[in-house]
Amino acid sequence: MTYDRGVADWKRGIRSVLYPAYEARVLRRLPGSLPQHVGVMLDGNRRWAKAVGRDTSQGHQAGAANIEPLLGWCDEVGIEVVTLWLLSTDNLNRPAAELEPLLAIIADAVDSLADQRRWRLHPVGALDLLPDDVARRLKAAAEATADVDGMLVNVAVGYGGRREIADAVRSLLHEHAAMGTSLEELAQILDVEHIADHLYTKGQPDPDLVIRTSGEQRLGGFLLWQSAKSEFYFCEAYWPDFRRVDFLRAIRAYAQRERRFGS
Repeated sequence: MTYDRGVADWKRGIRSVLYPAYEARVLRRLPGSLPQHVGVMLDGNRRWAKAVGRDTSQGHQAGAANIEPLLGWCDEVGIEVVTLWLLSTDNLNRPAAELEPLLAIIADAVDSLADQRRWRLHPVGALDLLPDDVARRLKAAAEATADVDGMLVNVAVGYGGRREIADAVRSLLHEHAAMGTSLEELAQILDVEHIADHLYTKGQPDPDLVIRTSGEQRLGGFLLWQSAKSEFYFCEAYWPDFRRVDFLRAIRAYAQRERRFGS
């Protein structure tokens, strides 16, 4: 056991020397074509907790602790908009024993980001489905950072792509009903931009790059409308283990691709 511990310590020591040098090299060699908007699916907290022998709540806490470093890495390379998927509408059906601590962790993490006043926070999702206290804290974080001249960070909580599109159509219908537009008239003029103007992310550029951690290779309902022309990067690491070098590799992979914009 002493020998194994010594080998593990030696490997950690080697990594602590080599990784910073490797990260610096990747950063220096990044091409000029970098994404403006990056969406991140922070996946794998529960599996990480199981793998390291911790409970689910500790996995979510470890994931929350990795959010601020990620935003710092995004700042470092000049990303303008980041969308973080923290909780889906499907996740709201989890048992209360897991959901309540998770919502508290998310709210605390958002409060902490707001307190720093480094980023402009914008909640996206069906806030009406969240407990009142959580929804109030998310809205308060947005109000407290509205004047911050920094990266825009969309905090997706209680978010589902299908729900977003349904909400956009509902909002569009209400708007035109108030204007006296008939359904027949609306049907004749309706185009994709009308719906895009009512999405949670209205006025923002669509994501150029979507990153998903944990090895899963599916969207799962994340930014369904906005990601039609996005590039995707799937990382094997669980979210709490996602490192700066993993982020830089994702950015490098994006920059090396020839974007065809859906063609």
